[in-house]
Amino acid sequence: MQARKREVYLDHAAATPLAPEVWEAMEPYLRERFHNPSAPYAPARRVHADLEQARAKVAELIGARPDNVTFTAGATEANNLAIASRGGHAVVSNIEHESVLACVHGRGATLVAAQPSGLIDPQAVLSALKPNTELVSIALANGEVGAIQPMRAIARAVDGERMRRLEDRDATPLLLHTDASQAAGYTSLNVSTLGVDLMTLSAAKIYGPKQMGILWHADGVALRPIVQGGGQEGGLRSGTENVAAAVGMARALELAESMRTEETRRLRGLSRALRAKLHDALPFAVFAGPAKEGDRLPGLVHVSFPGVEARRLVVLLEREGVYVGTGSACAASRMRVSHVLSALGMPEDVARGSLRITMGRATTQEDVDYALAAIVASVRSELARTGRTER
Repeated sequence: MQARKREVYLDHAAATPLAPEVWEAMEPYLRERFHNPSAPYAPARRVHADLEQARAKVAELIGARPDNVTFTAGATEANNLAIASRGGHAVVSNIEHESVLACVHGRGATLVAAQPSGLIDPQAVLSALKPNTELVSIALANGEVGAIQPMRAIARAVDGERMRRLEDRDATPLLLHTDASQAAGYTSLNVSTLGVDLMTLSAAKIYGPKQMGILWHADGVALRPIVQGGGQEGGLRSGTENVAAAVGMARALELAESMRTEETRRLRGLSRALRAKLHDALPFAVFAGPAKEGDRLPGLVHVSFPGVEARRLVVLLEREGVYVGTGSACAASRMRVSHVLSALGMPEDVARGSLRITMGRATTQEDVDYALAAIVASVRSELARTGRTER
């Protein structure tokens, strides 16, 4: 294996570093502007005004009104808050984030099976709706195989059911929620264009602070608080507001939107080259996700090496300074095959050899080339160690 030259971080779907511009925006609220925004005196009122300015900025960037944006402690809490808003039957895909699947577990939810590519068929969502369905939750983009869902088409299917109920004078509500955390910075987040009623975002995925997210809800959507106490965030999320993180969220989203077109183009080029070179060097490699480049997240390459343990590859790559994931960070921490790969029908011996490579703003062509060489050498080393042949 080649001599170690650099450190290459390729797990941006799990966490992104804090952008310098975001830190610059946050830093005053961790020092001199530390005041509780609920306090009555002038410095606190100014901090409260800054909090509301951050909320207004987030709302502007997603085409919404500030009153409909709730700051949360990350996407997991936002998903919990969204799903708690409805108590009836729910429809979700079988490749949703575990924070969604855990929330609907035990309430008779219907799981829509994703296609092998990871894409969700809007017709399958429509077919899964029942007379008592009150919530549909489909992530805008899957963070493991990169599938970007046809959300507008899914929204049209949900709208069709709403019209049917209206014509039947059926007052049962039906809401569409999307967790857009992984899609932020790569696709449009305009809530009107998407056609959703609830949307989750995470600052941690867009070079902002961890433990900060938002839940947007449309007019007329009644949310049920899951954190009780002081009544902050319109009574939906009690607790002293994390003003620094909220300001960071707004700045991170602003940067992500401003860089979206160029960064998408750049990362698609890097991932396209990596997929081609991996295929040439290791023809038996299996790539997951949609075949069409425009249906995948840019910068995400999910590749599997049948018969090779991904956990060993991660260790070997770490020795070379290359840091990659094996799927969702949640699944990896428990050392089990991702539920997403199982849901997509990937054989276990293939799934166990899966790497999720996710590039970011700092990733260069030199980084990708270095990582490519390390991956190829590590896979071949494992095949030789176990007496397997490339197949």
